[in-house]
Amino acid sequence: MPEKEIQWFPGHMQKTRYLIAENLRDVDLVLELRDARIPESSRNPEIYRLTEGKPLLTLLNKSSLADPEISRKWLAFYRETGKNVLLTDCSTGEGVSSIRAAARSVLKEKLARWEARGMKNKHIRLMILGIPNVGKSSLLNRLAGQKLAKAENRPGVTRDKQWVTAGDMELLDMPGVLWPKFGSRRIAENLAFTGTIRKEILDEEDLAAKLALRLRDVAPQKLTERYKLDPSLLAAAENGYQIVEEIARRRGFLVSGGEADTERASLTLLDEFRSARIGRITLERPEDADARI
Repeated sequence: MPEKEIQWFPGHMQKTRYLIAENLRDVDLVLELRDARIPESSRNPEIYRLTEGKPLLTLLNKSSLADPEISRKWLAFYRETGKNVLLTDCSTGEGVSSIRAAARSVLKEKLARWEARGMKNKHIRLMILGIPNVGKSSLLNRLAGQKLAKAENRPGVTRDKQWVTAGDMELLDMPGVLWPKFGSRRIAENLAFTGTIRKEILDEEDLAAKLALRLRDVAPQKLTERYKLDPSLLAAAENGYQIVEEIARRRGFLVSGGEADTERASLTLLDEFRSARIGRITLERPEDADARI
């Protein structure tokens, strides 16, 4: 049976694309946020078309949830191609203090021209772009030093643009935007695992089963330790549903008749992955990517 196609592209994302085009001429630099756990899958390929060659600074955000060793490899991978990249986390504040200096470095030629014209104190204007739920509003609040933008751990919260002043920078926060068609099912799954695609359009038990298999591949020790699974049973599981069922039994998630409550176990697995209670896990490796950014 073919897999059910995910329908996810709501009308407000089309509106965001128009907002980007309308406001691009008013900004000096684009800040692109990605999820450090899925640096390639969270790369919106439309950003480069929509921003028409504007200078770009990429932030691999939510770094406190990602494997630090693999994050360092991603930084090296991207910087070797001459790209401007920082590792950040808006919850812990990691890397946020480096954004201003990095932005000014990217814009150093433009800033030199401004200074030559006597415009030394002119604010630089940045547009913040990225997929839903990647931390754009949280970044805005961190840079401004106060809570100005609504930030929640679910996609689709910011629906309109908003300008905020932060020191010598003016920041334009835009709603999260995805692209009309994913290049592969794996990209769609990665976005769903990290909470980018709204849960109302997903079968969460099916998603949890897929996540269980992925974690068996990339972080088997963390998975077995968190749920006290038998490593041999984990290795022998024929599908992800068997792993989710075992997690339910290990956690005592049972319904009448002693059946495993796989719905509760599925929600637990997804939540504990997204919050890093299983551990700091990165789903993508640089060796599996290309040099695009």
